[in-house]
Amino acid sequence: MNLLIGTVAFVFALAALGYLSVWSGLLSQQSGEGLTDFAIAVALPLLLFRTMANADFTDSLPIALWLCYFSAAGLTWVIGYLMIIHLFGRDSRAGVVGGLSAGFSNLVLLGLPLIMGAYGDAGFKTLSLVVSIHMPVMIGVTVLLFALLGNSGSQKASPAAMLREIARTLFSNPLIIGILSGLLWRTTGFSLPTLIERLIDALAGVAGPVALFALGMGLNRHGIKGNIRPALAVAALKVILMPAIALIMAKSMGLTPISGKVAVVAASLPSGVRSYVIASRFGSGEAPAASATTIGTLMAALSTAMWLAVAEWVFG
Repeated sequence: MNLLIGTVAFVFALAALGYLSVWSGLLSQQSGEGLTDFAIAVALPLLLFRTMANADFTDSLPIALWLCYFSAAGLTWVIGYLMIIHLFGRDSRAGVVGGLSAGFSNLVLLGLPLIMGAYGDAGFKTLSLVVSIHMPVMIGVTVLLFALLGNSGSQKASPAAMLREIARTLFSNPLIIGILSGLLWRTTGFSLPTLIERLIDALAGVAGPVALFALGMGLNRHGIKGNIRPALAVAALKVILMPAIALIMAKSMGLTPISGKVAVVAASLPSGVRSYVIASRFGSGEAPAASATTIGTLMAALSTAMWLAVAEWVFG
């Protein structure tokens, strides 16, 4: 248990160092964007490739895992949507962004390094199964909801154009390519050439620290942009309600211990910046989305440790 708590402290300390490096002027915001690009386009895809290429899926239950995680995300999304509309008096478009912020976990920059540190390759492989469909499901549903709500407002792109762009992005997404390439290589039964294996190991080995440091640097860019009350409420849904639902679902569905732990901890992660990006593209809810990301990340420094302990106690 102390090792798990230490992992959480290490993860958020790295992110805090990234934040302080920009806040103090030691590094520029542009360097943070470069580190993020490197982590997402090179290091993390290679880490995913290596994991998928060497993974043993004989004990995996991806359908049950997906149902557990996305049921928690969906229920939290609906509650976030209704809360933004009825409690804070915003329109339905802002409600969609609020729901997305409440249900969209930062599985890449924060989740992958955290799960790797807490549960090793077995946990990383399990989380990779969620990552493989996380973005298509969450963003696809968001675009669909915006399309159903109409094209009024100051949105910068139509839903149809957004869908086309998302399709192009997904087919060229380095993370998805890394996962699929690793699975494809695994089917060949071949070993990687020694030089290629060393290159992958070298770059994949820095993926976690770089991703976390870049995450902290990115928080300076988005920060807290106002709308504190709705952002705080959405962040609380994300880091408290969603993992609670995931825990209930995992137990009721009989997930394996590692799948149950990963589902709960992944659900406990704060919202990623993708919700802010979507809000900006559609011109609605940008400020609360940005604030919810920052506030949720601060809250998660404590709440994630709690959910790690709860998952360990429940699943053993």
